[in-house]
Amino acid sequence: MRLFLWLIALFAVAIGVAVVLTYNPGNVVFFYPPYRVDLSLNFFLLLLILLFTLIDMLLRAIRAAQNMPRLVAAYRQEKRIREGNKALREALKALFEGRFGHAEKAASRATELPDNVGVAALIGARAAHRMRQLTRRDAWLTRIKDDKALKTARLMTMTELFVDDHQHEAALDAVRELSLSGMRHIHAMQWALKAHQQARNWPEVLRLVRSLDKNHALHPALSHRLRELAYEDLLTSRSHDVESIRQVWASIPEAHRQTPFVASRAANAFNARGLHDEARSVVESALAADWDDRLVRAYRESAAAEGSPVLLAQIENCEAWLIERPTDAELMLTLGSLCLRQKLWGKAQRYLEQALSDAVSPRTLQESHLKLAQFHEALGHAEEAAGHYRQCALATRL
Repeated sequence: MRLFLWLIALFAVAIGVAVVLTYNPGNVVFFYPPYRVDLSLNFFLLLLILLFTLIDMLLRAIRAAQNMPRLVAAYRQEKRIREGNKALREALKALFEGRFGHAEKAASRATELPDNVGVAALIGARAAHRMRQLTRRDAWLTRIKDDKALKTARLMTMTELFVDDHQHEAALDAVRELSLSGMRHIHAMQWALKAHQQARNWPEVLRLVRSLDKNHALHPALSHRLRELAYEDLLTSRSHDVESIRQVWASIPEAHRQTPFVASRAANAFNARGLHDEARSVVESALAADWDDRLVRAYRESAAAEGSPVLLAQIENCEAWLIERPTDAELMLTLGSLCLRQKLWGKAQRYLEQALSDAVSPRTLQESHLKLAQFHEALGHAEEAAGHYRQCALATRL
């Protein structure tokens, strides 16, 4: 419909112009002695229109010729931007697909565009790392060392890649540089935790676990396991003297002291340094909260001297526990060992034989035979002692 109206309007204008020109008797004369040129006004107007049209076309052509270098440069720049962005997208896609060689090549093409150099370098570094090309990885990271806008991204990438490569010192250097900016970066703390774990820097591991727990950034099971590893290493370190072990134990929160894993490690550490009183206190407190065979073994190893009131108190405690757990082989073995130490021969034999009967684990079975061998040896029963020693040796092979 619109086209039809335009055609009607065009025909109307043409008819109007034709009518006007028909009744236009005007004349234009050009004198240039001795020449004279006579033109109708209509023809003169037509020539004038054609002249202006030609001049306009000429000016447009000149202007287009002048702008051609700029247009060509703009086209080439646009093409370079388009190809650089395409290469960057290809690099990201290949990195996520696991085609690391293709990702690094695409990243190299993407660096032809200056705006893409930083991100392309990060992609290239990750791709080179996955291919174990560490020299190329470091070269990629060096290219953006002075780029302040990508400082955090570069340091985070370095931390992750160095931790993955077990270069914990380099990873911790990157974390320290990142922390100088005053940023609390949860993801950086998670990678720092792994780096400190590799470096076996357990006090720092505990600090980071506490910080990450406050931000709910660690799974509870992982947090619990990391605490156990840290406490185990701190409590079992041979470099710690008596006072150091006491300080480590005092630094552990009360809630964690009650867990069987930590309490048993602490009791073993105290026993190894002759602090049997403290070991017994740790075990008795932990057993009141949660029963565990590891704690019972530590209690057995913390036996007091023969004839002391403390040893008698230990026996009484074990007998009280035995009322609640009459089939606990580990507790039977502990009670029999304590009675053997106190030279309560009848009780010792009864409890040790019961422990041997109820034993399930090879370790309990072996220790039961060993204690019975020592019992018979103390009473001068050489043949029975030898038999239990043989059984103890066989149990060791299980």
